[in-house]
Amino acid sequence: MESIGIIAEYNPFHNGHLYHLKKIKEKYKDSVIILVMSGNFTERGDVSIIDKWKKTQIALKAGIDLVIELPFPFATQSADYFSYGSITLLEKLKVNKVIFGSECDNIKDLEIIADAQINHPDFDKLVKIYSKLGKNYPTALALAVKDLTQKEISTPNDLLGISYIKTIKKNNYKIIPETIKRTNSYHDEELNDDISSATAIRKALIDGLNIENQVPKFALEYLKDLHTIEDYFPLLKYKIITEPDLSIYSTVEEGLDKKLKKEITQATSYQDLINRIKSKRYTYNKLSRMLLHILCNFTKEKKEQFQEITYIRLLGFSKMGQQYLNSIKKELDIPLISKISRNKDPMLEFEIETTKIYSLNLDKEKQIALINKEYENLINKGENYD
Repeated sequence: MESIGIIAEYNPFHNGHLYHLKKIKEKYKDSVIILVMSGNFTERGDVSIIDKWKKTQIALKAGIDLVIELPFPFATQSADYFSYGSITLLEKLKVNKVIFGSECDNIKDLEIIADAQINHPDFDKLVKIYSKLGKNYPTALALAVKDLTQKEISTPNDLLGISYIKTIKKNNYKIIPETIKRTNSYHDEELNDDISSATAIRKALIDGLNIENQVPKFALEYLKDLHTIEDYFPLLKYKIITEPDLSIYSTVEEGLDKKLKKEITQATSYQDLINRIKSKRYTYNKLSRMLLHILCNFTKEKKEQFQEITYIRLLGFSKMGQQYLNSIKKELDIPLISKISRNKDPMLEFEIETTKIYSLNLDKEKQIALINKEYENLINKGENYD
């Protein structure tokens, strides 16, 4: 059975994601599709607009066969960490191919760039030189790549794709990378007639606009009890004010701890705080990840502790997905977790802690329901969840 891996956040699921799946199904008709999905928090340092269980239900209705959770320590870090966690999970699940959206849709160019970043002796030197010239890391990386390969890649999905390829090459994984042409701008904040970016759809949802043309009908019913990062600003503000040493948290670099302490009492919102601490040196995403790590108590110590994938957490499955798991389960070298027991993996225990934080913008009854869901059976295709 051909196994196809995809990596996504579905924040939220939209017509572009459906297009991606349809293209895969057209080319690989009898394949099992395995999704590695970030849960309640995302790589950009944001909260997921709906919880991971609703995203799982949507994914199953869209035709995904297995939904696997990407743990928080990988889901909320920069591209290389995100990619390592995601691709490693797919490798452990014996996936043949990983298929991702790409702006350039040129796998050979992406592989050339990945090889340069891994193997060229001058790559790290060039990145350091550009960093010293005041460039932020993504810009320094892009400039170094251009110097070495004469190729310019700066779009988000291509950059993430390069990280996927690097993970495969560095670890000698057997997965074959493949691309599907991305048809819209990742950063576009305006709704289009059919395929719009997740950024634009989140903004529209928050503004109360109609998104029926941008999201499949089967997904619309789940877009309720929305979460936004602004909901958590009072909690974040309290944490920054009361924490004696902010430098213990992942992504907090020297000087940013003092800057945060200085600006937090004047900041009136999450966005205002970002604006107050932003500089040419730090990207918006880097600062967002830093604030999320403070909010969720993700320390540098925890980052060091959680360097490897130690379990496979199954969130949902179809009949075909169940059959696939049965065919490979004897080959798995780490635990497959479908229901959490008392003897939990430390990284899984931390995952549950982050869910409790995520639930804090809900009323008491829904908070309890969301937390209890962590200990219940996973979602089977067709099961209802509210």
